[in-house]
Amino acid sequence: MMVMRRAGAVAAAVILTICVAGTAGAQSGRMVVTGTSDDDMLKLRAGPGTGYRVIVGLPEGTVLIARGCDRVGGTPWCTVRLAEARGLKGYVSGHYLRAD
Repeated sequence: MMVMRRAGAVAAAVILTICVAGTAGAQSGRMVVTGTSDDDMLKLRAGPGTGYRVIVGLPEGTVLIARGCDRVGGTPWCTVRLAEARGLKGYVSGHYLRAD
């Protein structure tokens, strides 16, 4: 009985690890900025974190091409470029992206 519980706990830990790791890198492809308020914008930054310089503010509905995300602290930071201005690229919080 103890072996069964331990095997179940190990399986649950493996599944949780896969889910958490998969979330960080799962966001890639066409994405849309969502969840910003009317008077705020998602900040496109020079690096993956709030300590990096802001390149530009992105309003709700902006279409981005994401190259993937990595967790920094508790936040998924995604490498992106604008779909309409491909030379403009940087990092955004993955919390504000949804698949297009």
